[in-house]
Amino acid sequence: MVSLFKRWIAACLMAVAVTTVMPAAAQTPVAPPASATASDPARNTVERERYILGRGDVVEVSVIGRPEYLARVQIQEDGTILLPFINNVPAAGRSVLELRNQVRGELVKGQYFADPAVNVTVVSFASRYVTVLGQVRQPGVVPIDRSYRVSEIIARAGGVASDTIDTITLTRPDGKSVDLSLRRIATAGPEGDPMVADGDKVYVAPAKVFYINGQVNKPGTYPIVQGMTVQMALSYGGGLTAIGSSKRVKITRGSTELARVKPTEIVQPDDVIVVGERFF
Repeated sequence: MVSLFKRWIAACLMAVAVTTVMPAAAQTPVAPPASATASDPARNTVERERYILGRGDVVEVSVIGRPEYLARVQIQEDGTILLPFINNVPAAGRSVLELRNQVRGELVKGQYFADPAVNVTVVSFASRYVTVLGQVRQPGVVPIDRSYRVSEIIARAGGVASDTIDTITLTRPDGKSVDLSLRRIATAGPEGDPMVADGDKVYVAPAKVFYINGQVNKPGTYPIVQGMTVQMALSYGGGLTAIGSSKRVKITRGSTELARVKPTEIVQPDDVIVVGERFF
């Protein structure tokens, strides 16, 4: 009896210790792992479920736990897919989630499965795309399976062909276009990096250049950066020679010649800057 009583006391003490320690530990918040707080994977999953299917897309339809029901099919010109048991099913113009629910409903309606867990995966995206042209490493058609920003589309096209490139033109299907600065996209927030949509065209223009010669240490052709002044252009040209004069700078702009330009003059594409000699 004494040993049983001692065991009962020890068990009670252990229970008290556990109930004392556990709440304190439970009150200490544990930071979730970085992957749990990242919103992009979850956002991408939701967007893929909302992806609007179109002609040419390839989807895989299966019933979880029933390996005999598996079909990889392409959406035909009439917008339908051919599936086992239920034959032609309209797919074009519907989201992945809508198609999944529709297939499930048809399988239950036909009494093929009592409560099927249907899965629909887009294997190949062919109906929605953005056309990327110009100075990128891999110009062409870029399929889109979710919402992408201009910077992401440029990256999927292999990136720009030269570090001197800055101007990007985004043209919508209705013909409206907007010029974007690659440098601004790289440094600004989301407002400087717009979303693209199906049918958009992204054109990466060649680098805009100016020409400088005369009394500079490094005459030649140089890219124009946004807001470039004559003073900045002189720096690109290696600065003035020993006999060069910043007061004897002229610019040929098309058929017009600008004499004795100020250092604050904004350089335009294809400007020819000539630095003259100073008087002693």
